[in-house]
Amino acid sequence: MIPVPAQTLLNQLHWRYATKRFDANRKIPAETWKILEEALVLSPSSFGLQPWKFVVITRPETKQALVPHSWTQSQPADCSHHVVFTVRRGLGAEDVERFIQRTMAVRGATRESLTPYQNIMLGSLDQAAKAGHLDSWQTHQVYIALGQFMTSAAMMGIDTCPMEGIVPARYDEVLGLTGTGYATVVACAAGYRSPDDKYAMLPKVRFPISEVIRHI
Repeated sequence: MIPVPAQTLLNQLHWRYATKRFDANRKIPAETWKILEEALVLSPSSFGLQPWKFVVITRPETKQALVPHSWTQSQPADCSHHVVFTVRRGLGAEDVERFIQRTMAVRGATRESLTPYQNIMLGSLDQAAKAGHLDSWQTHQVYIALGQFMTSAAMMGIDTCPMEGIVPARYDEVLGLTGTGYATVVACAAGYRSPDDKYAMLPKVRFPISEVIRHI
């Protein structure tokens, strides 16, 4: 594996910004989007359980329908692909079993060899459920995927805008998620910045490294 040059990484992270205006006429090529979808699938999660589904929206009418539930921001309508990050509510034994089955298929492992790990996962989920923070724990995992998606997009020259300024329950209704066991957490518009987005060239405002990072 050849690592990405350090300066390339920094250049792309400086280039990235939360895009306010997308060029509605530019679409992400299918081959590029395929790579970004794989980057989403490769996102890490606690125990590897992947408690999520990513809803990718490209239909203009659906994207437009989400604008009123996005604080009337235009990004969902104007971007190329609008990704809604959803979390699996009430993660439990059937989800663990599904993961075990997948592990057996991918790695050729036996059930006997995976039973100890399965029991650890079940115990952790049960403890979290009894403590009342199971869904919160899983929701945190979704933000790991969001970060991976945005960084991957930046490395490929694709603009993004993470959006928490949305009404999740209304998103669920528009996308038909109600009653499915999955619920909207956050969204991310992806595409290409508009030439007239005044925020594109502004320097990033960040605190100095010395104030943010502590060495001990």
